[in-house]
Amino acid sequence: MSLGMTNLAYTDEVARATAPIYNMLSDQYDEKYWETLAPFIYEINRLKKEKNAVILAHNYMTPDIFHGVADIVGDSLALAREAAKTDADIIVQCGVHFMAETSKILCMDKKVLIPDMKAGCSLAEGITPADIQLLREKYPGVPIVTYVNTSAAVKAVSDVCCTSGNAVKIINALDADEVLMVPDRYLAQYTQSKTKKIIHSYAGSCMVHERFTADDIRQFRERYPGVVVLAHPECTQEVLQAADYAGSTQQMIDYVEDEKPGRVVLITECSMSDNVAAAHPEMELVRPCQLCPHMKRITLPKILKCLMDEEPEVLVDPALAEKARIPIERMLELS
Repeated sequence: MSLGMTNLAYTDEVARATAPIYNMLSDQYDEKYWETLAPFIYEINRLKKEKNAVILAHNYMTPDIFHGVADIVGDSLALAREAAKTDADIIVQCGVHFMAETSKILCMDKKVLIPDMKAGCSLAEGITPADIQLLREKYPGVPIVTYVNTSAAVKAVSDVCCTSGNAVKIINALDADEVLMVPDRYLAQYTQSKTKKIIHSYAGSCMVHERFTADDIRQFRERYPGVVVLAHPECTQEVLQAADYAGSTQQMIDYVEDEKPGRVVLITECSMSDNVAAAHPEMELVRPCQLCPHMKRITLPKILKCLMDEEPEVLVDPALAEKARIPIERMLELS
């Protein structure tokens, strides 16, 4: 079997149990390849019930994970909220490391696992607590709004967190005329266009979203007449101005479900288009493909192995977690 763990077999029982999932994903996986995926899906779903585990999957997970084994799906804010509410003993975070840290901070009494500890984030790796200290010296008294795409150590020295979906709301709720947004400069620029407050930014960016260009959108419109273009706020201003709508991954999904465009392109990590296409076969999803190499480190075999071994476990020092929880909880309250 190409995906490892050769003792797993595609039996009649596995076929029956996974048939509803394959019916949804048959346009994306041919039958032969599905037979290599289905045993992992079956065993993961069996094992998580046995261990009282819950699987959280970000919108950028591949369809076999997103539709096959996830219990809770969504953007960073949704996953943070659900992590705080779950009564499971084990949380398996199918996303990147900062998301697993956030889950651990909100659920210190639970075991939080991530299938691959190397699943990182260019934004999170681009800023440190020392950088925050320098910014406080440069902008004394200005509150620091930190994107959730950061480490626990950075959150711990911040005033409030935000996501791409609630950044405008968080900024407007603060009792300050000036704020500092870190680390994503493009999200800061987008937020500045939606508020009268003065926003100072940092030089961080997402390695996936900054690859998109306004010329990409022009080509999509030429090749696919009438296409509706939805772009993530981590894209450049030129891309956002060329799009029809800008919003977080969850806001994009809400737009698709509310407006029901016949043809749409999502300017974000490409697995999200696959997941939306599976949920809405009546729509034509134009598939731009900018892969996040970190997100793609999460696979079904790794999910199964981490459930079996209950590792790698994400740990956060309790003292650090106590400090990092404050800006996260403040975000949850304000949003």
